[in-house]
Amino acid sequence: MSRRRRAEKRAVLPDPKYLDTVVAKFINGLMKDGRRSKAERIFYGAMEQLQSRVKVEPLELFHDALNNVKPSLQVRSRRVGGATYQVPTEVRPEKQQAMAIRWIIDAARGRSETTMIDRLARELEDASNDRGTAVKKREDTHKMAEANKAFAHYRW
Repeated sequence: MSRRRRAEKRAVLPDPKYLDTVVAKFINGLMKDGRRSKAERIFYGAMEQLQSRVKVEPLELFHDALNNVKPSLQVRSRRVGGATYQVPTEVRPEKQQAMAIRWIIDAARGRSETTMIDRLARELEDASNDRGTAVKKREDTHKMAEANKAFAHYRW
């Protein structure tokens, strides 16, 4: 981390199919070892599968899934006088989006379907219906923040 100045945010170019920057960020999170075309094939394949299975616009379903997974609170460790407290803090919108993307991808990778396209499609469908592993992760995070509300005065 630079001591001189804050690092400037790089602009993410929108994806070629939907012209949406959030989709481009999701594809970047899905990508492994720089294989963008493979990540795009997985994402667009999952979207086509959602299009055929659910009669809703897949991009709309994708954004609903992200909004259902975004956390509004998180806990951060804060050391005060030799003791470490889990202090609940609010999450910035950019961080909310990044956490939601990461949680959905991790939940999809942990599923038991045969192909990644199937896993991602099912996880997005579950997240848009307020169920699934990624939504459970958000609820657990909120429960932990609620349980540690007594330490909120240690916020910085």
